[in-house]
Amino acid sequence: MEVFDIANNKDNLINEQIRCKEMLVIGPSGEQLGLKSRKDALTLAGYAGFDLVLMNEKSDPPVCKIMDYNRFKYEKKKKAKEALKKQREAIVNVKEFRLSVTIDKHDFDTRVNNAKKAILRGDKVKASIRFKGRQIAHPELAKDVLVKFEEALSDVAEVEIKPKIEGRVIFMQLTPKK
Repeated sequence: MEVFDIANNKDNLINEQIRCKEMLVIGPSGEQLGLKSRKDALTLAGYAGFDLVLMNEKSDPPVCKIMDYNRFKYEKKKKAKEALKKQREAIVNVKEFRLSVTIDKHDFDTRVNNAKKAILRGDKVKASIRFKGRQIAHPELAKDVLVKFEEALSDVAEVEIKPKIEGRVIFMQLTPKK
């Protein structure tokens, strides 16, 4: 996934790139220096050893700030990365495991092990059983399989959605323990 690079977008003009005749200038520590001509603002920035950065071109008069532009770019990039990281953490995958009423012990154990790995990664697990033919006449058998699945994962997961029947499918959802 490509990270959107805020630091390279051309929203903020600096120093000689600014074409406004007059601007409201804000000093390096946040104090307002008042309405200045472009030349005076560049001179002030030069004396302070910083850059003149156009913050808001649309306002009347345009607003410029005297600051270290490289540090500003770095901070923006860092904030964007942090926001992306938090966004990724918020996304939780749901892994579905299909079981059957007549599942064999080895197949069941394999699905339990794979579900355990998914839960330890932080994913949610959805276990479902599709009724075939006349199996729908005995939903308690499917519930027993799901309860057994839940008990096998009880050390790492807790039930989020209890076994529920929708049409010819019964399912439940497990989430990692906190």
